[in-house]
Amino acid sequence: MGMEPATRLPLAGIRVLDFGHTVMGPTCGLILADLGADVIKIEPAPRGDPTRTLTGFGTGFFGFFNRNKRSIALDLKTAEGQEIAHRLVRSADVLVENFAPGTMDRLGLSAETVAALNPRLVNASLKGFLKGPYDNRLALDEVVQMMTGLAYMTGPPGQPLRAGTSVVDITGGMFAVIGILAALMQRGETGKGAAVGSALFESCVFLVGQHLAYASQIDEKVPPMPARRSSWAVYELFTLEDGEQMFVGITTDAHWQRFCAALQRDDLGSDPELATNNQRVAARGRLIPVIQEIFRGLDSAAATALCEAARIPFAPIAEPADLFDDPHLEATGGLLPVTMPNGTKTRLPRLPFQIAGHDLGIRSDPPAMGADTDALLKELGYDDTAIATLRQSGVIVSPAD
Repeated sequence: MGMEPATRLPLAGIRVLDFGHTVMGPTCGLILADLGADVIKIEPAPRGDPTRTLTGFGTGFFGFFNRNKRSIALDLKTAEGQEIAHRLVRSADVLVENFAPGTMDRLGLSAETVAALNPRLVNASLKGFLKGPYDNRLALDEVVQMMTGLAYMTGPPGQPLRAGTSVVDITGGMFAVIGILAALMQRGETGKGAAVGSALFESCVFLVGQHLAYASQIDEKVPPMPARRSSWAVYELFTLEDGEQMFVGITTDAHWQRFCAALQRDDLGSDPELATNNQRVAARGRLIPVIQEIFRGLDSAAATALCEAARIPFAPIAEPADLFDDPHLEATGGLLPVTMPNGTKTRLPRLPFQIAGHDLGIRSDPPAMGADTDALLKELGYDDTAIATLRQSGVIVSPAD
């Protein structure tokens, strides 16, 4: 996973202005930052990103999505704050924002303004909806999961259920990155920036695309996942001797034969009515009780050993915090050491892909609010006196405050 110190990360030299808040925008900025871009998190003065003080499930937002970024805190409702933002725009390659429609216009940073300030800028606008009849609606991850059928597909019949993480916010941020990278490649040819759009609703529509394809080919309604008719004979949860649960999938005839051999159950492996997957699906009524009884006699360690010996897909039912002790993540460095803004030391997921020769790891912890305000203003040509004046008037917040 290591790299030579002189190796430049893939996006080294690219400056990103991250106006993102909550999850969608910060996800986009996080990915670009991990890839080596100089990502400047622009926070509202005087309180900073509201995500910093969220409670409940939101407690993890700021610490996870803002590593490898610098922070500048500006009051963009002042003329001086907007001038600083304009100077930043002139210095940047990419702008990312996920404000409500019209907000950037009110802050003096409309699409037309930033394009005039910097024709090479890739301006990424992450919204609830792309342009159309819905584009002035306010959206949330959970809202679009309900709108698109994802919640319907996740919960049991009559009980729509959102996914257990901010899956659409994160996916929307990822799609924005794809658009940004394509626009940067295009800029290399044309010398001109471009507007990039990403949206929660359309991202979630894409996620359920496989169900649309299915619906177009059947006459009845697509059933929710918990009520689906499985294509495979064994594809479900089993309760073990110690009360734990394990998901097991036996999806090919080779899986079945290896499973029977590992069990030393020739009676099952040689049963002509269980020879093919479709036959086993037809025989589920008598087959599943047999499999249930097998797993009821095994504790977690024995069930794991059986599934590993048979080389079939399986998973114990974990909680997220169990990943802190996952041996695979431990061996691969899949969790990066991070210090939260409140001083908590923990380990959080690295990007889930690799690029040969690079360590897409931790370069800096999530920043304190305005941690880099003074340094960035000096880069933009402000002297100490001007910075002090801006601080005294509340236009900026920096560690000196």
